[in-house]
Amino acid sequence: MLLIRGLAACPSDDRPSAVVIGNVDGVHVGHQALIERAAVCARQSDARLTVLTFEPYPREFLVPTQAPARLMRLREKYEAIKALGVDCLLVARFDRALQALSPQAFVDEVLVRRLKARAVVIGEGFRFGAKQSGHVEHLALAGQASGFEVHVMPSVLLGGERVSSTRIRAALAAGDFALTTRLLGRPFALSGRVIGGERLGRTLGYPTANMRLYRQKLPLGGIFAVRVQGVAGRPNAPGVASLGTRPTVGGDLEPLLEVHLFDYSGDLYGQRLHVEFVAKLREEAKFPSLDAMIEQMHVDAARARELLNLAAA
Repeated sequence: MLLIRGLAACPSDDRPSAVVIGNVDGVHVGHQALIERAAVCARQSDARLTVLTFEPYPREFLVPTQAPARLMRLREKYEAIKALGVDCLLVARFDRALQALSPQAFVDEVLVRRLKARAVVIGEGFRFGAKQSGHVEHLALAGQASGFEVHVMPSVLLGGERVSSTRIRAALAAGDFALTTRLLGRPFALSGRVIGGERLGRTLGYPTANMRLYRQKLPLGGIFAVRVQGVAGRPNAPGVASLGTRPTVGGDLEPLLEVHLFDYSGDLYGQRLHVEFVAKLREEAKFPSLDAMIEQMHVDAARARELLNLAAA
């Protein structure tokens, strides 16, 4: 899949595009439905199946203090979208210039000039252009004038409620990973490269693979039973993970993901791991002593083993 950073880097060939527009945070089953519809359009007109997303997200740019935690970073989004057979992921920089484009200017500059759109697939309630003044009807009329079709997809419902990134964040905050998996169409996961640490876990009897996630805000935190991809010879490696700021041992400003793999003693430094969350064990806590923390770690590990064995059965 082609990754394009910036509108100016769009391909200069004459091949048209079938475009999905949005943050696509989580690439959940609702987003997948949009992409599937765009894929049909792409096949019908020999168009390039394209997802147009933004960095930063518009809300992160406009009201950063109110922006919700992301479900995935760009690399994770790239991998999820690539798995759906998309030809091109276009990451447009959301800045003052893009924000100021009128709805018609967005159509002319982005959809027509840059992407040569033949079809545009959007969800209900889609808004675009300066002050979000463009709406579905506006886009449909612009499409008629500019030669592209607009397909408005109804919301995907699960349990009678709309599938959305907001709903997934709520499920993660509640520790409901069964619902999260249904909404995403796959288990929720975080990915990162293993970095060197203080090796404190090794001295406590629980060596960990530590991963910086390069986020100030996460949609979940605590202690979890997990399965890990990326460990040589150990697909779906079971373990227990801590996601947070480590308050007992001094605390970190940036969240750290620490994973202890059961019955494993290899070296994982520098490797990229994909950590799937199976169940939440408890919230992160500050303990009065290392001994008290170790005692709780024994309890957490036993409970994680139990849950993972049940999940495997």
